[in-house]
Amino acid sequence: MTLTRYHIGYLLMAFLLLALPLMGYGHGISEAEKQSIIAGGNMAYLWLGATHMLSGYDHLAFVFGIIFFLTSFRDIAKYVTAFTLGHSVTLIYATFNAIQMNYFLIDAVIALSVSYIAFANLDGFRKYLNVNPPNMMLMIVGLGLIHGFGLSTRLQMLPLSEDHLLANIISFNVGVELGQISALAAMLVAIAAWRNRDSFVPFSKIANYLLILGGIYLFFMQMHGYEHATNEELASPRADLTKLPGATAPSMVHAEVITLELPARGEMEYKLFLEQGGSLSYSWETDGTKLYFDLHGEPESGQFSFKSYKTNEKSQDQGEITVPFTGTHGWYWNNTSREPVTITLTISGDYSRLDIKSESKQHDSIF
Repeated sequence: MTLTRYHIGYLLMAFLLLALPLMGYGHGISEAEKQSIIAGGNMAYLWLGATHMLSGYDHLAFVFGIIFFLTSFRDIAKYVTAFTLGHSVTLIYATFNAIQMNYFLIDAVIALSVSYIAFANLDGFRKYLNVNPPNMMLMIVGLGLIHGFGLSTRLQMLPLSEDHLLANIISFNVGVELGQISALAAMLVAIAAWRNRDSFVPFSKIANYLLILGGIYLFFMQMHGYEHATNEELASPRADLTKLPGATAPSMVHAEVITLELPARGEMEYKLFLEQGGSLSYSWETDGTKLYFDLHGEPESGQFSFKSYKTNEKSQDQGEITVPFTGTHGWYWNNTSREPVTITLTISGDYSRLDIKSESKQHDSIF
């Protein structure tokens, strides 16, 4: 087959459809999104669901694989509806009941689902494994359940309110479906325009092989993230205060142990005041419950801006920061479980306590 400029053009289009989403950022919850949710209501959840799906390259790649060789509206509607029902069930159920799993592992399975659908498109079960493929409808529903679990783990990073929990979840889910419909419409237009070209058949195979490779690449990226997070969890939650910069003995280190109570499905911020260039050493731990946290700072200027130093979902963390500006610096914690959590925070450095006058938090000092 001779490559013409039309062939090359459609090959590039296939590459862009598949590769550009993989180069984008993941679909986690940013600090800006968290702040918009705190200030907004159900419409904020709906908007977040839509934008979350449109930036969710793994979900979009899976949908792209589903519709790739479908030509009738009936088949497209049938399989996309099956996927939608699958991810809606687990999104709503898991979030409402605070069921969680490590999001790196969930996203690793979702990555493999992209490779699976492309392998099925290439009739790989018959060609390479000499077996009949599993029922496609059942597989799409099952994989949809897994995709919904992945969406739920991200949604539970937000400050969900027990009072409006179901309404927030449904609003987010409706937004996800609206985002999916928008992306699906663009995909169908692109594929329909390409399908009438002679290049579609040969290059469609290349596109599906790219999907397989992209899914495998994403799988290893997520497993790397899981391994990194697991290794961090094995670290001691308490810093050795005698080894902090400038410290020669415990008596020379100003350190405080502060106990914070975080209610079920609750959120909390705890801030300290530091001058530019000031340092803060810290360690905190819970009773074993993992919390989503964001260690960040806000400048003294009063403008709504912030700098995020570290975000994760863990039951403990420790480290040291040197702040780039004068202002408040500290933690946002979000408890997605249905049980209250006690946080034990140990801090040392060039800070001023903002809660010291109110004594609203139980604390002890050690020198």
